[in-house]
Amino acid sequence: MSQIKPAIVHFHATGPLVALVGNPNCGKTALFNLLTESKQKVANYAGVTVERKEGRLKTNSGKSLRVLDLPGTYSLHPRSPDERVTHDVLFGNAIGEKRPDFIVCVVDATNLRRGLRLVIAVQRLGIPCIVALNMTDMAEQRGLRIDEQALSVELGIPVVRTVGIKQGGDQALKSMLDLLLNQQNRQVETVSNSDLAGQSHTDLDHEKVRQILAKLGLDEIIPHNVSDKIDRIVLHPIFGPALLALILFLVFQAVFAWATLPMDLIKAGTEWLATTVSSSLPDGWVQSLIVNGIIAGAGGVVVFLPQILILFFFILILEESGYLPRAAFLLDRLMGSVGLSGRSFIPLLSSFACAIPGIMAARTIANSRDRLVTIMIAPLMTCSARLPVYALLIGAFIPSRQVMGVFELQGLVLFALYCAGIVGALIVAWILKRFTAQGQIRTLMMELPSYHLPTFRNVLTGLKQRVVIFMSRVGGIIMLLTIVLWVLASYPSAPVGATGMPIEYSFAGYIGKALAYVFEPIGFNWQISIALVPGMAAREVAVSSLGTVYALAASGSDTADALAPIIAHQWSLATALSLLAWYVFAPQCISTLATVKRETGGWRMPIIMMLYLFGLAYLAAFLTYRIALACGLG
Repeated sequence: MSQIKPAIVHFHATGPLVALVGNPNCGKTALFNLLTESKQKVANYAGVTVERKEGRLKTNSGKSLRVLDLPGTYSLHPRSPDERVTHDVLFGNAIGEKRPDFIVCVVDATNLRRGLRLVIAVQRLGIPCIVALNMTDMAEQRGLRIDEQALSVELGIPVVRTVGIKQGGDQALKSMLDLLLNQQNRQVETVSNSDLAGQSHTDLDHEKVRQILAKLGLDEIIPHNVSDKIDRIVLHPIFGPALLALILFLVFQAVFAWATLPMDLIKAGTEWLATTVSSSLPDGWVQSLIVNGIIAGAGGVVVFLPQILILFFFILILEESGYLPRAAFLLDRLMGSVGLSGRSFIPLLSSFACAIPGIMAARTIANSRDRLVTIMIAPLMTCSARLPVYALLIGAFIPSRQVMGVFELQGLVLFALYCAGIVGALIVAWILKRFTAQGQIRTLMMELPSYHLPTFRNVLTGLKQRVVIFMSRVGGIIMLLTIVLWVLASYPSAPVGATGMPIEYSFAGYIGKALAYVFEPIGFNWQISIALVPGMAAREVAVSSLGTVYALAASGSDTADALAPIIAHQWSLATALSLLAWYVFAPQCISTLATVKRETGGWRMPIIMMLYLFGLAYLAAFLTYRIALACGLG
C-alpha cells in the first residue's frame, strides 16, 4: 500500500465544488434539482443519471458553489460505465475535472443499511463529507425515527435531514455547507486507487454498519407494507404481465384519443397563419419561402406535439411511481430468452423517447456483450421522432372509428406499429444470441423502490424539457433542412413551354426521380424519395419535407390544404402501409449514429447498425407493399 500524504488543497477557481453521491433511488437527483433549481428530469429507477450533471447553488448566506450530480452507485468499485464516471470524479481521474472540495452523501432514510456502506467507503477518500439523510418524511411514515445527531456521532461527520421533493427541504444542508465554507484552505489526505480498491474493507464496513444500526435501534428491517401489497398483484406471474400489457395498450389509445382537440387547434392556427401571410405579402419567392417552406414545413411537425407530450406524460408517471423496475422484472424471462436480461428494459424504454438517451443509459449494464446488443437494438424502439410520421399516415389512411365499441382503430394501428418494433428488436437480439452468447448465464439483481405518488413538479419539469427539446429541433435542424429543401425544390425554374409541375424540373425533382429507381419496388414515389434524404438528419423532417414538396407542387387554393388529404388522394393504401413498415426499421438519424460511435469507440458499430437497419427497412417495406398489392390495396 502507498503512503497517505497530507496535501494543502485550494478551492477551484470557479468556486468550491460539491459532489452529490448516493445509491440509485435515494432521491439524489431530486435533491440536486432543489439545490440548484435546475430543470433536470427525476426518474424513480436505477441508472437514469448516466452522466454527471452540473448546476449552481446559493447557500443561506449567499455563497455560490458548483454542484455535480454523479451517477448512482452502490460502491466505489465500478461495475458499469456509469459507475466509472462517479469513481473517476471522486478519485480525481476525470478528464478536465479536479477532485471535489466537498462530498454530500445522499442516503435513503428508509434504507440506511445499504446507504451507510457507501458513506463509510467515501469517508476514506479524505474529502470533507456531509450525510444528507433524505426521504425522512417517508421514513417517519413507516415508523422509522432516526436520531441524526446520534448518527453523526457514530460516523464522525455531519448528518442533516433533507426532503428533496419539498420546497425548503434543503435548508439544513445549505446551512451545513455554509459552516464548511468558512475554511478557505483545508488539509486532506491524498490516497491512491490501490489504497481503496481492495475488497478487504467490505466485511469491515458491513460490520461497522451493523454496529451503528444496533446502537441506534434501527437494525430491524421494517417492510413497506403498502408496496408489498401492491406487488402481490403487480408481480403476479399471470396478473402482472397482463397488467403491463393493458397499461401499454391504454397509453397508445390515449395518444390518439386525447390529442384530437389540441391538434385541431394547432392545424387551424397554422392554416390561419399561412392565409394571413399569403394575403400580406406579394407573390414571389419571399412569400413562397415563408408559406410553402417555413410554415408548411414546421407547422406540419408542430401539430404532432400534443401526441408526443401525452406519450411522455405516461412514461414520466410510470417512472415517478416506481413501476418501471417492476416492468423490467416481469420482462426478464422474456428478454432472457433472446439473450438479454431485464436490465436492458430501462434503456430500451428510454429509446421510445429517443434512441440517444436509451443508448447512453445502456452504460448501466455491467455485462459488455449485453450492453453492446442493447445499443444495437435500441433504435428499433419506436422513438418520438417517428410519431409524426405514424400519425400523419394513420390519420390519412386509417378511418377514425371505434372497434368493439371501446377502442380507437387508429390507436390499435399505432399500438401494432410499436409492437412491430419490439418484435423486430427481440428477433435481432435472438439472432445475436446464437452467435455471441454461448455459455453465458445471467441473473437479474435489481432494486425495487417503494411505490409513491408522482410529484407534479417533476412530471411538469419533464414535460417542459420535452417541449424545449422538440421546439429547438423545429427551430433548428428541421427549420434549416426545410429551407434547404425549399431551395432545392424551387430552383431552377421550369423551362418555357413546360407541361409538368415546376417542382419536377428543380434540383429536388431530379434527385427524387433518381432515387425513385431504388425505392420504386417498395412503392415509394419521387416525393417520398426526396423526403427520406433529409429524414436521415431527423425523422420528423420527413413530414416537413413532404409538406414543402406537396405545397410547392400544388396550385391555387390547394396550397393551404392539409397534407393528410393530399396524400390520401394521391397515394395508394399499399404505399402508405409500405412507408409505415419502412419507418418501423428505418436507418437512424445522424446524431444517433454519432452517439453509437462515441459509446462503442469507433465507426464499426454505427456502420453495421446503418446497414442492417436499411436492409431490414427495405425488406419489410418490400414484403408489405407486395402483400398489399396481392390483396387488392394498390
